[in-house]
Amino acid sequence: MRHASSILTLLKLRGLLTFVLFVIVFVTSLGDLGDCVLTAVRRRSSVVGRPSLTPCLAFGYTAFMPADAPLKPYKKEFGYSYSFGVFPTLELVQHRPDEVIRVLVSEAGLKNKGVSKLNELCDRRRIPFELNARAVERLSPKENAYVVGVFRKYEPELSAEADHVLLVSPADMGNLGTIMRTMLGFGVTNLGLVRPAADLFDPRAVRASMGALFSLNFHYFDTYEQYHDLFSQTDRALFPFMTGGTHSLSATRFDHPLTLIFGNESSGLPPQFSQIGHPVTIPHTDKIDSLSLPIAVALGLYAARQDEA
Repeated sequence: MRHASSILTLLKLRGLLTFVLFVIVFVTSLGDLGDCVLTAVRRRSSVVGRPSLTPCLAFGYTAFMPADAPLKPYKKEFGYSYSFGVFPTLELVQHRPDEVIRVLVSEAGLKNKGVSKLNELCDRRRIPFELNARAVERLSPKENAYVVGVFRKYEPELSAEADHVLLVSPADMGNLGTIMRTMLGFGVTNLGLVRPAADLFDPRAVRASMGALFSLNFHYFDTYEQYHDLFSQTDRALFPFMTGGTHSLSATRFDHPLTLIFGNESSGLPPQFSQIGHPVTIPHTDKIDSLSLPIAVALGLYAARQDEA
C-alpha cells in the first residue's frame, strides 16, 4: 500500500510539473499577445493624456492591448504598426482616430508646433499621449523622429464606383509610400495590391507616404484574377502599363471608372497583361530601359485626370 501511495504521489507531481511547463511554453510562444496579456494590469506612466485599454490584433488573436504595453520594433506579423514623424502621425490621428492605440513623443519634440497640435487632437479624441523618449528612440532608431504613433492594422474595402490603381507585386517600401502619396495628390484613393507585395503597413512605407496611407482605401489580392472577379460586374476600363503596350500614353482615351495597372519595379507586368484592356506604353528615349515605378504611376494618373477634366 505504501509503495502504491508513493507511485500515486509521483504521478501527481509529474502531472503538476507538466502543466506548469505547458503554461510557460504557451505564454512564451504567444510573443506580442503574451505582452498584451502579461501587462493587462496597467501601471502608472508619464502619460500626458490618459491611459486606457484598447483592442489589439496579434498573430490572428483579438486581445486588449494596454496603452502602456511593451512595444517592439515592427514585424510584418504584428497586428499593429507605427507612424514615424509629426506629420504622418497627425494624418493618422485626423483620418483614422479609431485605430490609434497611443502616441509617443520625445522631450526634444515638445517645442514643435506640430507636436502641440497633436497633443490637442489626442486630448480631444481621448487618445493616450505619452512622453517617452526612450521608446521613440528604440522604435525609430534611424528616423530621427520626435513622434511615434501606434495604430492597429485595418483593411478598408475598395469602392466599386471609383478609379483604382492596381500594383502587381510591388517590392520596394519607399516606392509604395511615394505612390500612395502621389495617388492622394491626384485624387485617386483606392489602391489594390497583388501578392507577393510590399507591406504598406511597414513604417518605412508609412513614412514615405507622409501619412497618405491613412486617407486611402486598399486591399491585398492573392491573384489578378481575384481582383478582376470582384469588380467584373462594373463597367470598368482597364489600362495595363507595359513597355510593349499598343497604345501610347498621349493617344490614350481614359474612360471612367478605370483601373491603372502597374507591374513590379524590376520585371514589369507579365506578358499576359497585353491581352487585358488597353495596354499603355509611356514613350521615352532609348537611353534608359524603363521609367521608375513611382514616375510611371504619376504620369499615368496625371494623364487620366487630364482626360477626365
